[in-house]
Amino acid sequence: MRRILFLLIFGIAGLAILLSLGFWQMQRLTWKQGVLSEIDTRIASAPVALPDRVSPEDDKYLPVTISGEMEPGEIHVLVSVKLVGAGYRVIQRFSTEDRTILVDRGFVPATAKQAERQVGQMEVTGNLHWPDEVDGYTPEPDMDSNIWFARDVPNLAAALGAEPLLLIARTQTDPGVTPLPVDTAGIPNDHLQYAITWFGLALVWAAMTGYFLWRNRAPSESEEQ
Repeated sequence: MRRILFLLIFGIAGLAILLSLGFWQMQRLTWKQGVLSEIDTRIASAPVALPDRVSPEDDKYLPVTISGEMEPGEIHVLVSVKLVGAGYRVIQRFSTEDRTILVDRGFVPATAKQAERQVGQMEVTGNLHWPDEVDGYTPEPDMDSNIWFARDVPNLAAALGAEPLLLIARTQTDPGVTPLPVDTAGIPNDHLQYAITWFGLALVWAAMTGYFLWRNRAPSESEEQ
């Protein structure tokens, strides 16, 4: 009887922990969906002029319209687009009346890497962004072939002689360049999968607890007979 009581307490405690983790992940899912909804609203809101002072924390995804000159000279960042394949993001200098920033014009296929693109006076609407794409496994840029493997904003700015400020275009700046505007698709939201995992483990735990209780009770019943 003491062993059965121990198994029952142990089983209930484990089940409670697994269920609590599952419900916690559901709460995190609700929270994350709210965050993503706020980001989507911010991304799609009406564009404003480029602020004089920009904060990576406060101005991330801020919609901005700039007017000025798209200058010659490109940096190509290797990227793959679903259903299209490998290609490059085209990063260039853009000069307004009083400052020079970076513009991510969008995607070109690998075959169009060396194609000529429109430069000069234009208006660009997009979103400010500070991509977090660099880690310990990111290769160094291949300067000879002009191939970069991440949008490392400070180094991109140093290479192009611009302010370390990146605008991701959502308007087309050249017929051969497809804009890749910012969105929330790349922001991880795995809380539902985690919740399903914890609830699944709770179900297995409950079944195993019931099985062990049955096994430990069965001999005592046979002994009574």
